[in-house]
Amino acid sequence: MDNPGYTTLTRQSGLMREMQVLAHNVANLSTTGFRREGLLFSEYVQQLDRQEAPLSMATANAHQTYLTQGNLTMTGGALDLAIEGEGFFLIETPEGERLTRAGHFATNAAGEMVTPEGHRLLDLGGAPVFVPGDADAISIARDGTLSADGQPLAQIGLVRPEDPSQLTRASGVMHQVEGALLPVEEPVLMQGFLEDSNVNPISEMARMIEVQRAYELGQKFLDSEDQRIRSVVQTLSR
Repeated sequence: MDNPGYTTLTRQSGLMREMQVLAHNVANLSTTGFRREGLLFSEYVQQLDRQEAPLSMATANAHQTYLTQGNLTMTGGALDLAIEGEGFFLIETPEGERLTRAGHFATNAAGEMVTPEGHRLLDLGGAPVFVPGDADAISIARDGTLSADGQPLAQIGLVRPEDPSQLTRASGVMHQVEGALLPVEEPVLMQGFLEDSNVNPISEMARMIEVQRAYELGQKFLDSEDQRIRSVVQTLSR
């Protein structure tokens, strides 16, 4: 196979990866706090020799997480929280600290606020957020201050990555970041609300159609190249 064939193969591989990312986005249209992902294409150029032109290859290994705001849905749950604007909840997991926009919390046997998977929510100081079991009323202010029966107990911390490009998906609606985390200066929390997925189904489906057509064109080129090479081999072998 010559250079155009190898170049097309790398492009086809990238398009397949992008289709997988798009399909994952569409599958999570109804997932609370889900952040849409995209795939970044880059070009790798290799100088061959002075008799041939440089060989250009396409790669599509970098994922980008889109931080656009999702719609807020009222639930009325005392421990349901939605973030308005920037920031993530800081969650303690066995694999380390994780970030999420999914704010559906409950309490465990120890009275700590946890995710549906049982991972603890952390406050601004990195400590678990505790909710008294005998409290009659739990209120959470827009700045994250949690109060039980009018008595302030903790402040739920919102953080943001210093470099948003370093944000990667760990699993589901959980994210991790290699760089530093900074506190959100003016956090806005909405008690009794949950944030919907930020996936736009129309744009995702439109992009899936574009990727599918591009892949089909690339496959037609590879088929014609294969036929051309076969014809040359048959001609030379006579």
